[in-house]
Amino acid sequence: MARKMLIDSEIEEGTNFDFDLFVIGAGSGGVRAARFSASFGAKVGVCELPFHPISSETIGGVGGTCVIRGCVPKKILVYGSSFGSDIEDARNYGWELSEKVDFNWKKLLEKKTNEINRLNGIYKRMLSNAGVKLFEGEGKIVGPNEVEVTQLDGTKLSYSAKHILIATGSRAQVPNIPGQELGITSDEALSLEEFPKRAVILGGGYIAVEFASIWQGMGSTVSLVFRKELPLRGFDDEMRAVVARNLEARGVILHPRTNLTQLIKTDDGIKVITDHGEELVADVVLFATGRAPNTKRLNLEAVGVELDNTGAIKVDEYSRTNIPSIWAVGDVTNRFNLTPVALMEGTCFAKTVFGSQPSKPDYSNIPYAVFSIPPLSVVGLSEEQAIEQANGDLLVFTSSFNPMRNTISGRQEKTVMKLVVDAETDKVLGASMCGPDAPEIMQGIAVALKCGATKAQFDSTVGIHPSAAEEFVTMRSVTRRIAVGGKPLTN
Repeated sequence: MARKMLIDSEIEEGTNFDFDLFVIGAGSGGVRAARFSASFGAKVGVCELPFHPISSETIGGVGGTCVIRGCVPKKILVYGSSFGSDIEDARNYGWELSEKVDFNWKKLLEKKTNEINRLNGIYKRMLSNAGVKLFEGEGKIVGPNEVEVTQLDGTKLSYSAKHILIATGSRAQVPNIPGQELGITSDEALSLEEFPKRAVILGGGYIAVEFASIWQGMGSTVSLVFRKELPLRGFDDEMRAVVARNLEARGVILHPRTNLTQLIKTDDGIKVITDHGEELVADVVLFATGRAPNTKRLNLEAVGVELDNTGAIKVDEYSRTNIPSIWAVGDVTNRFNLTPVALMEGTCFAKTVFGSQPSKPDYSNIPYAVFSIPPLSVVGLSEEQAIEQANGDLLVFTSSFNPMRNTISGRQEKTVMKLVVDAETDKVLGASMCGPDAPEIMQGIAVALKCGATKAQFDSTVGIHPSAAEEFVTMRSVTRRIAVGGKPLTN
C-alpha cells in the first residue's frame, strides 16, 4: 500500500487525464499490462503500428514480435521441419513410404500466415473484451503525461495519461559489411516466397541455431557461421557442445571462429566472403546477429527518459524510469529478453501501479529453450555460472543415453541431461537437457527449482517409466565434484 500511495502522491491532486494508463506497444508485455491494469479498474489506452509480418519503423501489429514474427511462427516452422526426420525414422517402424517425399514450402507458409492472422485478431479481441481502447498508429511521448498517436492517414491525436508504459520491444540488427543489403533478418526468413536450397547463417545464438535446424530439416544445405568456438554463448558449455554435435550430425556445416566480411550478388546466387578468405554461395544469407531496443522514434529525449549505451530504457526494480510517470517493460529495457519475462514484467507493473500490490519481477530460475532439432532447454545456473557464484563445492550429475525411440529408428543421436548441485546444502542449482521434448520436461523441473528442491528430493521422486524425463530422478552417481575455485569441464 505504501508503494501505491507513493505513486499517487507524485501526481498533482485534481489533475484530470484522458487515461489512467496509456501503453505504447501492443506486444506480449504491453497487452498483458494493459489487460491486467484494466482489470484493476484503470482506464487504459494502447497504440500499436499497423499489422504486417515483416516489421519496420512504421509497421508492426497487435501481438508483437513473438506472435507475428518470432516465437509462434518459428515454432510452426520447427514442427514442419521435424516431420522430415520423423518420416525417415518411420520406415524402421514399419511404415512403407515411397523413397521420394516432397516438401511444399508455400503451403506451410500459407498455413503459418493464416495462424498469425488469427492470433492477431485474438489479441485485438482480448484488449477489447478487457475494456482497453486500441489505437492503430505510431505513438510517441510529448510530455511526462502526454502521448501523441499518428494515425494511418497522418492525423495526429494527443492524449493525457496519469501513467505511460513503453512496451515497444526490439528489432533485428544487420552487420555493417559491404553487401549487407543482400542479407535478410529473421523477419524476412519467416516469410520467404521461395524456399532456399542453400543458406548461410551468420550468428551463434537462438535464432541462428533454430533456423539452421529448420532449413536443414526441410532439405536446404546450411552453413552456420559464428565467432566463438561453439554456438549459444552464455549457455552451459557442455550442452553447447551437444547442440553443435547434433547440428553437424544432421548435416549443418559449422564454421566456428569465423565472421563474414562481404556479400556479392552473382548469377549463381549470393557469394559470401569470410574473414578466412573462404567463399560460400547461397540463395539466402540470414543475419542473426542480435536485436536492438525500439526507442529511436519515441521522442524520449524530449522528456529526459534515460537510456543505456545500447539504446535500452533504464528502469528500476519496479520497471519505472527516471521520470516518475513513465514506465517500461519487455525487450525495450534489455533485461531478460524473453516473451514470458515480458508477461511477468507487465503483470508486476499492473499490480504495483493499479493493484495496490507492489511487485518486483523475479529473474531467478527462469526456464528457457532453444528450439533446435532436437531442442535444448535449461533452468537455473549453468556449470560455469555455478562455479563463479559458488561458496562451496559443486556436484555435477550427467546422463547421456540413446532415447528409446532411436533404438528402433536407428538414429544415432543421444539425449544429454545435467544437474548442478550445491554439495553442502544439496540444493539443485541448475538443470539442462538436450533431446526430444526437453522444453516440455524442463517446465516441470523449473517448478521444482523455484521451490528450492534438493537433490535428495529429486532422488525420492518416483519416475514415469518408460520416459526420458525419469532420468532426472534416477541420476544417482556423481559425474564430477568441483572444488571452490575449480574449473568447469572443457569441451
